[in-house]
Amino acid sequence: MKLRTIFIVTLFFVLSRFLHPYQVNAQTSENLSPQELTRKIAYMDSVLFNAFNTCDVNMSKSLFTEDLEFYHDEGGLTDYTQNVNSILQRCNRETKVRRELVKGSLEVFPIKDFGAVQIGSHRFYYTEKGDEEKLDGTFRFVHIWKNVNGDWKISRVISYDH
Repeated sequence: MKLRTIFIVTLFFVLSRFLHPYQVNAQTSENLSPQELTRKIAYMDSVLFNAFNTCDVNMSKSLFTEDLEFYHDEGGLTDYTQNVNSILQRCNRETKVRRELVKGSLEVFPIKDFGAVQIGSHRFYYTEKGDEEKLDGTFRFVHIWKNVNGDWKISRVISYDH
């Protein structure tokens, strides 16, 4: 399973560099130890999904780059605008969605002069109006965090194993 994850991440980087080269000189990198970087990304993950769980659309929008690419194994490729619209639609429904990170699944690795890659598993729960919360499933994800002068945002997402 770990080799499969490494292959997916490597393939993603090769394709994204070829198809969408970055202006690397515009980014800076914090000099964080591996433990500090993991704590930082874990914190950013909690900020992102607190916004997701509470439907704080403005906070959610602020945590994505405008050139966001979101790859979903069942839904295909979507961009920043499509994801913002999806958040708005989800938050206007009576069905509530909650995400939680699977404890112990978080892996974080630095990306030189860019940011970090976050790999993990998360669970999604749905609550229909008047019903109890139900587990929808446990899924895998990869987030590519871009660090610009200490401002961390997600530039790429791979959501898979649905």
